[in-house]
Amino acid sequence: MHMNHAPDAEAADEAGFDDFLKIDIRLGTIVSAEQFPEARNPSYQLVIDFGAAIGLKKSCAQIVVNYPLDELIGRQIAAVVNFPPRQIGPAMSEVLTLGFADEEGEVVLFAPDVKVPDGSRLF
Repeated sequence: MHMNHAPDAEAADEAGFDDFLKIDIRLGTIVSAEQFPEARNPSYQLVIDFGAAIGLKKSCAQIVVNYPLDELIGRQIAAVVNFPPRQIGPAMSEVLTLGFADEEGEVVLFAPDVKVPDGSRLF
């Protein structure tokens, strides 16, 4: 499945509301962020706290262009938490961190404008 990350990409095929409900998107706080030199594209390895029900999950994220490593701890982000884990080089990515493409096609993280409880589900 290849996705077009261009800002002007065409709309995806129509989906039913039941399809939307199958995707579990939660908010979490980054508690750890490290360089991930083994990745094919420049990436960080994140550990994100999604609260008591889901707990700590790992994510490999290609966000190095817009986010210095030292600015990530404590940042709230959104992620899909119910996709199967993916092997990324030597690491396991347990959740898909969500973002949008900026004008250069680089990732801008998706986050709320006010703090909400970790584990909150998008609806």
